[in-house]
Amino acid sequence: MTTSRRAKPPTFSTEEFRSALGMFATGVTIVTARSAEGVLVGLTANSFNSVSLAPPLVLWSLARAAASMAALSTGSHYAINILAANQKQLAERFATKNIDRWADVAFTEGLGGAPVLAGAAASFECFNRSRYDEGDHVIFVGEVERCTHNAGASPLLFHGGRFYTEHPL
Repeated sequence: MTTSRRAKPPTFSTEEFRSALGMFATGVTIVTARSAEGVLVGLTANSFNSVSLAPPLVLWSLARAAASMAALSTGSHYAINILAANQKQLAERFATKNIDRWADVAFTEGLGGAPVLAGAAASFECFNRSRYDEGDHVIFVGEVERCTHNAGASPLLFHGGRFYTEHPL
């Protein structure tokens, strides 16, 4: 016998939820792609995670209302660029609306035309394998077709609304 169970309504505000989530330190990425029309697309995201080693899968999520949703949900490929500590300004730029995010940004063309950012700590060139609608976001699962990393790079981190870099304990 199965019963339909649902979560209880939250006892906290959206602001409280965001503050609590901000206590989880994350790396910072810029997800990039090229639309079917050839337009470069890119956004800062910290919702990145590994899923599987075999096959190599990663995930990230995007708000349904994001302007880049159409290009990212229909394209065949995207790149996830993990930013190095010296790329804070790039993270801020790709998080800003209504500007030319690509002005003077160095990149190489990756698989499916997805830009791979110069100087990134790591990059994952992904086939757009699957998407899952959950809440106000879409979860993207990418099958990694190529990856690179800079073993000496210090990562850019985000915690509590601020940028940091690593400090060994």
